[in-house]
Amino acid sequence: MKQCENLEEVREQIDLLDQQIVKLLATRSQFVQQAARFKKTVAEAQAPQRVAQVMRKVEGLAHEHGANPLLIERVYQAIINTSIEMEMQHVANLAKD
Repeated sequence: MKQCENLEEVREQIDLLDQQIVKLLATRSQFVQQAARFKKTVAEAQAPQRVAQVMRKVEGLAHEHGANPLLIERVYQAIINTSIEMEMQHVANLAKD
């Protein structure tokens, strides 16, 4: 990690990270859309076992990388909730057809 000399440098580094994070979230979202194609029911979209698995994995990654576990938990809960909403919409669209 770069050691910044002033607030402006810190903000520049944060801006660079934000670009990477958004790009990665966009890619993740595209994979969620692909996964939705394979799901036909509400239970498959909600996938509580998969949610628990992902949350355990990112909790471990948070500890491994020295991240705030609460931050990671909240961010991933938002990501997962939104992903489930996307998949639920796909399931609802299937029911209309």
